[in-house]
Amino acid sequence: MGKTIDTGFIKGIIPPIAVPLNEDESFNEAKLRKHVDFVINGGVSAILAFGSNGEFYMQEESEMMDILDVMIDQTAGRVPIFMGIGAIRTSKCVRLAQKGIEHGAKAVSVLQPMFLKPSEDELYTHFETIAKNVPGIPMLLYNNPGRTGYGIPQTVVERLAHETENVVGMKDSSGDITQTEEFIRRNADVDFKVMCGKDTLIYAGLCVGAVGAVCCMANFVPKLVCSIYDTFKAGNLKESLVQQYKLNPIRLQMDKSSFPVATKDYANLMGLELGAPYLPSKNSTPQQLEGLKKQLQAAGLL
Repeated sequence: MGKTIDTGFIKGIIPPIAVPLNEDESFNEAKLRKHVDFVINGGVSAILAFGSNGEFYMQEESEMMDILDVMIDQTAGRVPIFMGIGAIRTSKCVRLAQKGIEHGAKAVSVLQPMFLKPSEDELYTHFETIAKNVPGIPMLLYNNPGRTGYGIPQTVVERLAHETENVVGMKDSSGDITQTEEFIRRNADVDFKVMCGKDTLIYAGLCVGAVGAVCCMANFVPKLVCSIYDTFKAGNLKESLVQQYKLNPIRLQMDKSSFPVATKDYANLMGLELGAPYLPSKNSTPQQLEGLKKQLQAAGLL
C-alpha cells in the first residue's frame, strides 16, 4: 500500500536523550532543559524521549509525561520529538502512544515486548494494534534483540511495512549489518525508513541505505556523531569514515560498564552534569571512569 504520511523528518542523528536525576531520583528539570539545548546545538535532527539510554523501564507513566512536557517545551519546535515505548502489555503501549501524541510527540517508536518471546502472529498483532490506535501518526519499530532476547523477524517487519499505513520505519539495533540491509531491501518499495541503532555502524548503515542513526553518544559528543552523517550526505565518504573511526574507540569503551551507565558517565566527564542512573544501576567504577576519560582525551575531546 502507498504511504501518505509525512516521513521526511525521519532522518539524521537522533539521541535517545538521557534524563538527569536528583539524589531522590526525581528528574532535574533545569538540567534536562540544558541538556535538550546541548544536543540541539550539537546538530541533532530530532530527539528520542524514553529510549534505552533514557531509562524508560525505570519510569512511571506520570513521570514520563512530566519529562516529555519539559522536553517539548524546551525544544520549542526546533526539532521533532519521538515518543519511545517499551512496555510489555499491548494496551499499555497504546495508552503511552496516545498520551505521548496528545502531549506533542510527532512520532512513536515501539520496542518489541521484553521477557516474553511472542510468535510471529502475536508480534504482528502487538505492533498492528498500537499503530491503528494512533492513526495518521508515524510509528517506528525498534528492534533490539540484545535487550529483549529475540529479534523482530524480517517477515513481521515486511508485513507491517506493507499492510499498515503508519508503520513507516524502524530502528535496528541488532548490530548485524546484513539484517539492517535486508530490512531496507525488502521494504524499499514503500519507502520504509531504517535507522541504525549501533553507534559503531553509522557509516556502514548509511552505505546500505539507512536514513540515519539513533545514537546514545549524541548525548555527549553530538557534533562528532553528526559529522559522520553530515559529511556522508555531503558526498565526502572518506571524511565520514574518518569520523566514524574516531568515534568507535570511545563507544567500545562503554561496553566495560554495565548498561546503560556509561552514557551518563561520559557526559559527566564532559561537564554536562547528568548525574547517576536509576538504582540498581550505578555510575562506573573509578577504574572504568579513568578508561572512559582516556578515550575522550585520545580523541581530543577532553
